[in-house]
Amino acid sequence: MSDEGVSRAAVLLMTMGEESAVEVLKYLGPKEVQRLGAEMATLSIISHDRMFEVSKSFLDEAQAQGGFATDSDEFIRNVLTKALGNDKAGAVIDRILQVHDNAGIDSLKWMDAASVADLIKNEHPQIIATILVHLEPDQASEILRHFAERVRNDVMFRIATLEGVQPAALRDLNEVLTQLLAGGDRVKKGTLGGIDVAADILNFMGAQFETSITDYIRESDADLAQKIQDKMFVFENLMDLDDRGIQLLLREVQSETLVVALKGTSDPLKEKIFKNMSSRASEMLREDLESKGPVRLSEVEAEQKEILKIVRRLAEEGQITLGGKGEEGLVE
Repeated sequence: MSDEGVSRAAVLLMTMGEESAVEVLKYLGPKEVQRLGAEMATLSIISHDRMFEVSKSFLDEAQAQGGFATDSDEFIRNVLTKALGNDKAGAVIDRILQVHDNAGIDSLKWMDAASVADLIKNEHPQIIATILVHLEPDQASEILRHFAERVRNDVMFRIATLEGVQPAALRDLNEVLTQLLAGGDRVKKGTLGGIDVAADILNFMGAQFETSITDYIRESDADLAQKIQDKMFVFENLMDLDDRGIQLLLREVQSETLVVALKGTSDPLKEKIFKNMSSRASEMLREDLESKGPVRLSEVEAEQKEILKIVRRLAEEGQITLGGKGEEGLVE
């Protein structure tokens, strides 16, 4: 959801009353709730014009949708298969249609990384890997940071070689987590894991962890380690985006985020960013970079990760095509 979309949704929720807003939020995921909640917290005063504009837009879109009854699962399956072909649509369909009710595992998405790590730390590495592939890559990477190096490396190896989970095994796992978390008892049947998931998680880990993990995997399977690295997309890989992709990305990145993220990056990447901005915007960015001063590397990496999240979302939406790390310090 774009920043404007989040803003409009927040305004709509604020104007519909507490009970109605609660009913809407029940259907959203943790990240969506967090984004909307943060936006709602900034809305101290909503003008009458803004309320009218958002409400009218919502009603117009709702009326345009109309109302009809259909087998939504079958509709989604048919549309995606026709649009993407059998191979590409398969994984997408699985993730969409098989995500309905998995309260035990999904409850972990609402917990902080340290709590999840403490909950599953005594489980077998294969169980931990199975759990982590059902979480978002950035959350999974944070959880892995709380494990000992030996366990972390073993889990990542298992994630990279995980080709799927039998529904019965996943059901048993979900039931255990359900009992621990007082969640639901139905199961998501997915074929998650593999090289892509391992690469996504590694993208959110610092260079220190990435090196340790890839070295461990390389000792067991050099070809697998190389395949994972080939799938990874780090900040400098923005050089591989075409000009249109850079321009689409810049539309969704806050200026302060971009300033911090560009500290310490290569001059060619900076120049690629500059040339895809208006002359005035480029000049302002150059001035901001010069006046920003030293920034902690952890801050730089955090802002780069936020931009990479946008890159991956744009790639998943088909708007851009992807071609195809560190210790604490100060970046001048």
